Amino acid sequence: MAALRYKNSYRCAQSLQQFYTGGPFAVSSDGTFLVCACDDTIKIVDSSNASIKATIEGDSEAVTALALSPNDTILFSASHSRQIRVWDLSTLKCIRSWKGHDGPVLAMACDASGGLLATAGSDRKVLVWDVDGGFCTHYFKGHKGIVTYIIFHPDPNRLLLFSGSDDATVRVWDLVTKKCAATLGEKHFSAVVSLAISEDKSLLLSAGRDKVVNIWDLNDYSFKTTIATHEVLEAVCVICSGSAFYDILSSHKPRKSKSGTQEVYFLTAGERGLVRIWNSEGAVCLFEQKTSDVAFSPDSDDLRRGFTAARMLPCDQGLLCITADQQFLFYSLLKHSDEVLDLSLHKRLIGYNEEIVDMKFLGEDEKFLAVATNLEQVRVYDLASMSCSYVLAGHTGIVLCLDTCISSSGRTLIVTGSKDNSVRLWEAETRKCIGVGTGHMGAVGAVAFSKKQRNFVVSGSSDHTIKVWSFDGLIGDYEEPSSIKAKAVVAAHDKDINSLAVAPNDSYICSGSQDRTACVWKLPDLVFVVKFKGHKRGIWSVEFSPVDQCVLTASGDKTIKLWAIADGSCLKTFEGHTSSVLRASFIARGTQFVSCGGDGLLKLWTVKSNECIATYDQHEDKAWALAVGKKTEMLATGGGDAVINLWHDSTAADKEEAFRKEEEGVLRAQELENAVLDADYAKAIQIAFELRRPHKLFELLSELCRKMNATDHVRKALEPLGKEEIRLLFEYIREWNTKPKLCHIAQFILFQIFSMLPPTEIVEVRGIGELLEGLIPYSQRHFSRIDRLERSTFLLDYTLMGMSVIEPEGDIRQIDNRSSQEEVTKTISEGNDRRDPDNGSEKKGNAESVYYDSAEANTEAITEPTADTQQKKRKRQKAKKSGDVDSSEKKLNDENQSKDPAEANTDGIMDPTAELQQKKKKRRKSKKPGDDDGSEEKTNAEMFDGPAEKSTETITEPATETPQKKKKNRKSKKSRDVAQEGISVLHGMEGPAIAMQA
Repeated sequence: MAALRYKNSYRCAQSLQQFYTGGPFAVSSDGTFLVCACDDTIKIVDSSNASIKATIEGDSEAVTALALSPNDTILFSASHSRQIRVWDLSTLKCIRSWKGHDGPVLAMACDASGGLLATAGSDRKVLVWDVDGGFCTHYFKGHKGIVTYIIFHPDPNRLLLFSGSDDATVRVWDLVTKKCAATLGEKHFSAVVSLAISEDKSLLLSAGRDKVVNIWDLNDYSFKTTIATHEVLEAVCVICSGSAFYDILSSHKPRKSKSGTQEVYFLTAGERGLVRIWNSEGAVCLFEQKTSDVAFSPDSDDLRRGFTAARMLPCDQGLLCITADQQFLFYSLLKHSDEVLDLSLHKRLIGYNEEIVDMKFLGEDEKFLAVATNLEQVRVYDLASMSCSYVLAGHTGIVLCLDTCISSSGRTLIVTGSKDNSVRLWEAETRKCIGVGTGHMGAVGAVAFSKKQRNFVVSGSSDHTIKVWSFDGLIGDYEEPSSIKAKAVVAAHDKDINSLAVAPNDSYICSGSQDRTACVWKLPDLVFVVKFKGHKRGIWSVEFSPVDQCVLTASGDKTIKLWAIADGSCLKTFEGHTSSVLRASFIARGTQFVSCGGDGLLKLWTVKSNECIATYDQHEDKAWALAVGKKTEMLATGGGDAVINLWHDSTAADKEEAFRKEEEGVLRAQELENAVLDADYAKAIQIAFELRRPHKLFELLSELCRKMNATDHVRKALEPLGKEEIRLLFEYIREWNTKPKLCHIAQFILFQIFSMLPPTEIVEVRGIGELLEGLIPYSQRHFSRIDRLERSTFLLDYTLMGMSVIEPEGDIRQIDNRSSQEEVTKTISEGNDRRDPDNGSEKKGNAESVYYDSAEANTEAITEPTADTQQKKRKRQKAKKSGDVDSSEKKLNDENQSKDPAEANTDGIMDPTAELQQKKKKRRKSKKPGDDDGSEEKTNAEMFDGPAEKSTETITEPATETPQKKKKNRKSKKSRDVAQEGISVLHGMEGPAIAMQA
């Protein structure tokens, strides 16, 4: 026995997703891929294995029409929003879009050249568009009902368009004359749903829901014949020469045409789910499929689910039929030795599985997977190609549960339970039902095979009972399934039974119910053994341990519990799911288990440590089903999102990968250090991105920012980065930007990125919207802080200007520049606006406004001397020359005193420096030695704090001065000059408040 290895990780190896939910579809010209409508998206699917190659997101409205260009490079789509879009399949981008119809577009067709697109819809109109120009070229109106089908004439020289409607008519539109060339009516009595043109382009075939096919002559648009099919038709296809179908039909009982024209073979598909092949000559049915591959639902409203569409595939790929339950069936025509034709189904793709409720691995090598969906059938998938190998149909109700086993005779068996209250036993090799068990009075919600003898099956139902069915000796050689009998019955629970499990030695069975309990019963008589109580919600899954006498239960209370069979005690409780736990199964010989639940999560648990070691999120809805391969230990999960995921044990591979990455990381780290030593910062930054080292990257970028010409260095290092590296850099910058110590480098790098890359490239970065949302708030905060700091530096400039007193007297700055004059002039104009309009005097206010107005007057005198001021200056100079200084000064003072103080201040001040010098001379003449009454200090105080009106008052001092007083006056003069210059500067700033603070 191999050593036990714990599972540490699983990897989703394959995924079968939904790609077609019904509606429009298109097939490529070579048949290699399909374009399918899936709700509001468009899926491009590989026709060989149903893998989704690409997904085109729509406009959140259901897709109503699809069409491909002849060269398969352009896709046309329409949705319920009436929007028509043109897609480039090489880039999956929308080239052009427009609206043209008043209702949803239901049919589309592209002509042979690919330059014209025809659309038809529920507004009864047919429009033709120029693909390159995006404008409408033809507008056809005439149908009295919804247009259901349109097709161009295959001959590019005959510009004709055919349309079928639910008004039971076919119209021929001439693109040259832009008129209706003919109306083919009175032969259909229901909607025309399909049109086809013969290979020689002489006949038109129309199929309708009135169960007939009409053939029309395109030369004169005359009616030729009607073929009754006796079923509602959905598709008619012409079989062209050169195909395998045509060759087999030509060699099978060849018939001569009465008219001498070429025979036309065509096939029909409809509600019966049968393909029939016809000959136009004589309206003869050459072949009819014996059994349908389509599942029927007798209890539903549409009683039968048949074909909804059909297409002949190119390159001898056969026939493609679409079913109402979203299946793509690929057929090929065979001819046996006895001249019998047969239609062989060689591939089946499932577009939509609906809700997956249960699944189990199938076969000795577990290469198949049996799946129970929200249908009356069981679908068996080939895991190699992920295609549906076959379908088991027979139940009349939805299949709720299933189980598989290999019988003692080597047969692969499947047991199913359904809403039709029955249990069915199937043989996988023959794909037939070999036994039916009836007797339950409610839906069968749980079934399980025996583990050791494999000759009986147990079932649990919503009628609260458990039954044991024996199929020993049952041989499926009969045409009809045999009836199997119940050996034992017990009323086990008070509510529905959700799960059953059989012990490895076939001695016990365990049942889980919605009554929140699980019970163990002894076989074969179903004797009660023990009951497990403790869950707060219904139990969805039970399973025996393969090595210990304990039972694992999963419940709707979000917990998983491990119980001892001996006394019914709870051994362990596992918590971690955020919703109901729907399935739980042991792996690794009972040392671990996996679980899935309503939260869509798959969890891996270790029993001994009582912890969850891995969680996987691959489902968008509830994960209802979980299957564990007993030999391969491969996992499969399915849920309400119609997705099947296959999981492989990747523990060993992950360890090897981690070891390899560690080695590579060491080597790359050494390369990084070498690049830093060599000052090759571009290479070092690239390696830092590869190693996902944001701290090292920040150090490298900081080093570049400290260099001369940092912008050039940073841009050179960032130029080689791709979109993924740019995205990572945005993530790193977002984190750096939140830290004050790192934000400066982050903002500089961010600025370089926005300077280098155009906006069109930035918006293409994955997740850029979320990244920018995280950058904006902190960037705004940093900008506000920098703005405050910058504005606070203006006070420092003013302080340094005021400190010029320590410089030589000749270096005192003058404010003669033009900008200062403009600011002073603006201040004067604002001050003049506040003057009283009646008497021209300034309004009385607080001390601050008085100071402000007087300062304006001083500034006005300094900036623009008036004519009166100039005249007084000339008088003063003349008086000085004549020696009559005192009398002139007295006269001027008298004139100033006679005026308003503000006017005197404005008219009397020419230059603050000159006036101070004159006052100084007067003091020297008038002031006596030793007379110190504090007038100097008063003058200084007035310069900074006192009202400006007092600056013009007459000052009388003794004429004599002492040497000490002269020295003091010189210092005072220098201080007054600096103060006056500071006041003049402040007048150009924000008012007296700033000056007072200074």
